Amino acid sequence: MCEEMSSALIHDKLFIKTFWEQKIDHHTSMTEAEEQRRKSSALTKLRDEWLKRLENRTKHLKNFGDNRSPSVSTT
Repeated sequence: MCEEMSSALIHDKLFIKTFWEQKIDHHTSMTEAEEQRRKSSALTKLRDEWLKRLENRTKHLKNFGDNRSPSVSTT
């Protein structure tokens, strides 16, 4: 009877270990797939492009304001 009980416990431990290893493997593969999806997303590329455009526009406007000479004198 003791031998049957110990083999049942071993079986249960192996079942639980296998169950959690499968869960961890599945979670890892889902996390990697999500990371790959995010890396290939167009949203990041669009955001970077818009940031560059805004920076160029800001530089252009600043240069335009700096290069303008006052056309009307207040004296």
